[in-house]
Amino acid sequence: MINRVVLVGRLTHDPELRYTPNGVAVANFSIAVNRPFTNQQGEREADFFSCVVWRKQAENVANYLKKGSLAGIDGRLQSRSFENQEGKRVKVVEVQAESVQFLEPRGSQNSGGGGRYDQGGGYQGGNQYNQGGYNQEPQRQSSNLNDDPFSNDGKPIDISDDDLPF
Repeated sequence: MINRVVLVGRLTHDPELRYTPNGVAVANFSIAVNRPFTNQQGEREADFFSCVVWRKQAENVANYLKKGSLAGIDGRLQSRSFENQEGKRVKVVEVQAESVQFLEPRGSQNSGGGGRYDQGGGYQGGNQYNQGGYNQEPQRQSSNLNDDPFSNDGKPIDISDDDLPF
């Protein structure tokens, strides 16, 4: 049997860190993952996934990630059910994260940004995002050939056959 989930998305709210009665850390958060296509109106939608992470990784997630942070999740799906306050049985499917990768540098301008994900899936706010919620690459200045030590400047390369690995 295979039960494996790999997701890359942005947190929709700050992680909630709690501890079990035995002192085990557990953090809950959700991420929005953009769909690779647009809807009939040409807008990009997203799927929202609830995630749970345990122990030291939970503390790291709570300390270093916040709403809007880009994260990679590797884990498995798990379902559970419980009775809500009205006495109805509720079934929940969550991603039990075995590994959470922080995909942006700490304090990056791309994390957070004061924006939010709407239920339609688009990221609203922060000028560093385009409508699909993806990062826009900053304009890079063209590099000079002198910057690349491996560029061919027209001179023959002086290397012996003994230095070649093949």
